[in-house]
Amino acid sequence: MAESPMSPASRVDFYGFLDRMRRPAAADLFRSIKSFLASLSLDEPSAEEDGARVQAFFTAMETTIREHPLWANATHQEIDHALEGLEKYIMTKLFDRTFVSSAEDAAADAEVSEKIGLLQQFLRPCHLDIPKILHNEASWLLAVKELQKINSFRSPRDKLLCIMSCCQVINNLLLNVSMSNDRSPSGADEFLPILIYITIKANPPQLHSNLKFVQLFRREAKLVSEVEYYLTNLISAKMFIVNVNGHSLSMEESEFQKHMESAKLGTQISAASPSTPQGLATSTRGPQKQTDMEGSVFPYMESETESLTAAELKQLHGLYRQVVTRYTLLSKALRKLSVDEERLLASVDDP
Repeated sequence: MAESPMSPASRVDFYGFLDRMRRPAAADLFRSIKSFLASLSLDEPSAEEDGARVQAFFTAMETTIREHPLWANATHQEIDHALEGLEKYIMTKLFDRTFVSSAEDAAADAEVSEKIGLLQQFLRPCHLDIPKILHNEASWLLAVKELQKINSFRSPRDKLLCIMSCCQVINNLLLNVSMSNDRSPSGADEFLPILIYITIKANPPQLHSNLKFVQLFRREAKLVSEVEYYLTNLISAKMFIVNVNGHSLSMEESEFQKHMESAKLGTQISAASPSTPQGLATSTRGPQKQTDMEGSVFPYMESETESLTAAELKQLHGLYRQVVTRYTLLSKALRKLSVDEERLLASVDDP
C-alpha cells in the first residue's frame, strides 16, 4: 500500500520530528530506534505481542525525549508533537508487519465486508429504529466518506482521525436536531444505530484490521475520553454487524433469513455474470466466432466438432459449465420472485 497523504497536524508532527532526528545530537535516539526495529524483526509477527512491545518502547522513549538536550525547556505540547512524530515513524516502518498480520485477521476482514455487502441490499434506517427526524442524507454521506478514508493511512493516529471525523459528523447532526427541535440531547441509544448504518453504507475496507491496528498501536495515553468513546462505539458497530440477526433488526428471524438468502443469491448471480467471461480466451479463426447484436462473442458457434483442438474443447466445456451455472442461479432467482419461467420465455419469443 502506497503512503497516503497525512493529516495537517500529523504532517507537522512527523516532519518536525524527522528534522530534529537529522541533527548530530540525535544520534543516540536514532540508534535506539534502529535497535528496537531490528530486535522486533528477529521474531515472527504477533499482533498482541508486537503491540505490547511497541507500547513499552513508546513509554521508554517518552522518558528519554523529555530528558534529552534536543528538547531542553520544551513545552508539554512540543514533547507531545515529538511523541506523535515518533509513533508515526515507528508504525510506518512496521506497517507491513503489523497490519493484517495473520490469516485470521484477513478472514475476519472478509467476513465483515461480505456481511456488510449483503446487508446493504436490504437494510434501511427503520430496521435500526432510527427516527425520521434524524434522517439526513447529506450528513450521512459526509460521515460515510470520512470513514471510507481509514484505509488510506498507515499510522494509528491518522486512522483514528478518520473515525473521529465520522463520529463528529454524526454527533453534530444529533446536536443540531436537538437544538432546532427542542429535543433532549441524544445519547448512545441514538448515536450507535446511526453509526451502524453509516458503517454499513460505507463498508470501509479491512474494518476489523483497521480497528485492531488502532487499538494495539495508538499510544495508550491517547485512547481516552472522547477518542475512546468513539473508537469503542465503532468496535460495537462492527460486532453488531458480525452478530446481526432478525431480533437485532426488529424483524422476524424468518424474514431476516429470507432477505439474507436473496442478497446472497443476487451476489452470486452478479459474480457469475461478468460482462466478459474471465480467463476464457476466444479463438481468432474467422468461422469459429459469432457475435450477437449487442457485441457478445460466442466462440466455436459455427465450428465443426472434428476441427476443434483438445485445448479448444476444454475451453468449450468451461463455457458450457458457465452457462449451466448462470441458468441455475437465474432459475432460483426467478422462483424466489415467483416469476413463471415459461411465461417469461414465451414473452421473449413473441414479436
